Amino acid sequence: MQVVSGRIDRPVVHFEAPAREGLEQKLDDFFYWFNSSRVDPTLDPLIRAGIAHFWFVTLHPFDDGNGRLTRAITDLAMAQGEHQAIRFYAMSASILACRQDYYRILEATQRGGLNITEWLVWFLQTLFHTLEQAMQHLERVLAKARFWQSHRDDGLSVEQTKVLNRLLNGDLLSEKPDAGFTGGISAAQYQAVAKVSKATATRHLQDLLEKGCLRKLPGGGRSTRYQINWAD
Repeated sequence: MQVVSGRIDRPVVHFEAPAREGLEQKLDDFFYWFNSSRVDPTLDPLIRAGIAHFWFVTLHPFDDGNGRLTRAITDLAMAQGEHQAIRFYAMSASILACRQDYYRILEATQRGGLNITEWLVWFLQTLFHTLEQAMQHLERVLAKARFWQSHRDDGLSVEQTKVLNRLLNGDLLSEKPDAGFTGGISAAQYQAVAKVSKATATRHLQDLLEKGCLRKLPGGGRSTRYQINWAD
């Protein structure tokens, strides 16, 4: 099994998996280590997850699906180390987001002998980035929950709630922001999203300002735009 790129007549072999002969024994060795190392007090759980990832993806036992299985094993190792039934992050998502760096460090380490220090450094740095992103997402989710808790008794209309949710979700999904709401929402945009008349849109926006749900951005007239008021 090879990982190859480039032209058919000039292929570049990035990785060649171990030979088919003896693969079952190598897999048995891996799973014996994976199960026994779970209770090894001398092995840090994060290092264990990094070793497990590198070992299994290097064995590359199947024609397809090795990456998915490796990421699942990695997430399992992380969960076992944390002793938590619920986790708010996935290492696999960060690996998929930086595939080029991932393949580069894998290739370099697999060609470099038995020293996997550089791979473990990359793995831990990626994990740290994953945790940072998870914390940011959780903070924004909590901010949204606090926003609705603060305005639960404001008597907002269905249309107002719909627009506020669009604004809140646009802020939360920073990787896919609502292009129409970049820099705030205008009265015309409110009218289009809420499907109300111009007069109703103006009245709704004024009501949201008075209730502290929105704040007005600098500017006036038709260029006036409004953003979520997180201060409350």
